[in-house]
Amino acid sequence: MLRGDRTWVYDEPPVIIATGTVVGPDEGKGPLSSDFDVVHQDLEIGQPSWEKSERALLEQASDLAIKHANLNVDDLSFFVGGDLMNQIISNTFAARQLGAPYIGVFGACSTSMLSLAMASQLVAAKAGKYVMAATCSHNCTAEKQFRYPTEYGSQKPPTAQYTVTGAGAAIITAKGKGPVITATTIGKIMDLGIKDPFNMGAAMAPAAVDTIQGHLQDTGRSPGYYDLIVTGDLASVGHPIATDLLKRSGVEMQQTKFVDCGLMIYDLNNQKVQAGGSGCACSAVVTYGHLLKRIESGELKRILVVATGALLSPLSYQQGETIPCIAHAVAIEAQQAQQS
Repeated sequence: MLRGDRTWVYDEPPVIIATGTVVGPDEGKGPLSSDFDVVHQDLEIGQPSWEKSERALLEQASDLAIKHANLNVDDLSFFVGGDLMNQIISNTFAARQLGAPYIGVFGACSTSMLSLAMASQLVAAKAGKYVMAATCSHNCTAEKQFRYPTEYGSQKPPTAQYTVTGAGAAIITAKGKGPVITATTIGKIMDLGIKDPFNMGAAMAPAAVDTIQGHLQDTGRSPGYYDLIVTGDLASVGHPIATDLLKRSGVEMQQTKFVDCGLMIYDLNNQKVQAGGSGCACSAVVTYGHLLKRIESGELKRILVVATGALLSPLSYQQGETIPCIAHAVAIEAQQAQQS
């Protein structure tokens, strides 16, 4: 199963049998709106605090995934999830409500693919029958924790990114109908000395590059093997940097086949989202909503999703620490593509 240094390749690929995606109002105004299961028209979602709103998004996405899989909560072997809040409280409290055995993980904005990789590994190792991977983020909770409170109304530089309000969940099992996970590559910490929390794209780009290189080396695949290679949330600053770094290392990316969730989820020309999207929900809702629908329709056969995360905290920032970053990659293919 282990291929190379850090990639798991599955002889019997786990299957994504169902997903659930829920987003907020800004994401509902973007170009991918029709690919999400639920679009909320306000940020509060009937809750007294933004933190509780974020949790409600996750609970709703999880419920939808379970419903779409025609399962009950009791059928879940494990729930693997995490988020950006201190002590990953959105997932922890959602797991309390859900009642399934819970494995909490933290990869910052890379959590979508980290949780999916862990869920796939549990299924492939026959350590769980039905495993749910999920994550969430909320613009107002992330801004309050990592930058400035929303009420403060501070101006942000053009390099800043806009945290996606939403949640995505996927259910993985050994057999069934749906796209399959053929390989997962676990990232390494990359830190090139950036300290600015308003320039996350530049900080995370080297991690995305390192993981893509590691995945291609371990699997022996070329970029052309995939219809799309999709980074998580490098946005308009980090994605060109990643493209240039890959080119310098001898990995040429076709522009139309190397895209970014943070650039896809919003209309940067007409929405005030600075450099583009970020947050745990960014790659989660774009992958589980938009990209898997394109696989289902036959438009795409093979994709590599490389979710990126900046592993800083308010405490590390206050102590003058640089920003360590990581990226995790998951290869998702149509079943017929994998069998051919």
